Amino acid sequence: MSTIEESLRAIAERVKSHSSTMATEEAVKTAVVLPFLRALGYDVFDPTEVVPEFTADAVGKKGEKVDYAIKIDGEIRILIECKPISTQLEKKHLDQLFRYFTVTNAKFAILTNGRTFNFYTDLEATNKLDTRPFFVFDVTDFNSGIIAELRKFEKGTFDISAILATAERLKYTSGIKQEISKLIEEPSEDFVRLVSRNVYEGQLRAQAKEMLTGVVRTAFREVIMDAVKNRLSSALADTQEVIEKIDEATVDEPEVVTTEEEREGYMIVKAIVRDTISPKRVVMRDQKSYCGILIDNNNRRPLARLWFNRSVKYIGLFDGENEERLIIDSLDQIYDHSERLRGTAKKYGEIKASIADGG
Repeated sequence: MSTIEESLRAIAERVKSHSSTMATEEAVKTAVVLPFLRALGYDVFDPTEVVPEFTADAVGKKGEKVDYAIKIDGEIRILIECKPISTQLEKKHLDQLFRYFTVTNAKFAILTNGRTFNFYTDLEATNKLDTRPFFVFDVTDFNSGIIAELRKFEKGTFDISAILATAERLKYTSGIKQEISKLIEEPSEDFVRLVSRNVYEGQLRAQAKEMLTGVVRTAFREVIMDAVKNRLSSALADTQEVIEKIDEATVDEPEVVTTEEEREGYMIVKAIVRDTISPKRVVMRDQKSYCGILIDNNNRRPLARLWFNRSVKYIGLFDGENEERLIIDSLDQIYDHSERLRGTAKKYGEIKASIADGG
């Protein structure tokens, strides 16, 4: 495992476990940004290389500073602005980076809240910072592709030309992926009309539009899941048993770590169904990719799944055998699905009663 990957995993665990303590810029700098720069090979203890509270007289705003300026071979090349982890990064947060980018030799700027890192350059106009990042990644949800891009920013291999060679492609790829993600979760009316015009023959009135929006959302997800499963099937010679082992990590998986957020989510679900089914029957069984909540500790009786090990959190609900994943922005939103959770719990309660009666 590379040094960058090891460091990112450590940072990711810190963000997942202690994000509530990163409510200030200083906390984000100490817990995330400095370890991140160190992973890229920069000496965070050398103020001539990693310059804190960087200021330039030419900016023209008294007292205005950028959190960090990174010098490579004596030249400022990267500017970094930090925000509290609860901040939704927006264009307005680029103001200082805009001004400093113009009056320095910086070629890249990073805006981060400790979880999301936005990388900017001047693809649209020379020496003028773009408003759209060319590279975005979530420190709690990275992959080998992201590691490869970050390696280009390492101190020992930093190469402006190499980064810019792929920056434009990355910029548009990132933007399109974000738009696709939005369409998956919240299909626009235009998109619903587009994909349903050869399927639905009636007029798209309000009721039909609402119905088709839900259908499109589900179909979109299923197309992606089918594509993934088909790729896995091909790679694994159509061995369904192996695919299931990939989908369902074993209970003894050594990398399984139950977070406080998962425990709290489990307690919320348990509290919701306590009047429907005995709390003693509601059991948490954590997996590598999700935290399962089962009835009677039986894999065939899933009540819910908490998909919290990623940047976008989901709760998996079971009205039948198939799971439906729904986005939640906070643990409180689990309560929005109380009726469905109680309905599933009631079904398992009826199963046990039927068995007891000899039915």
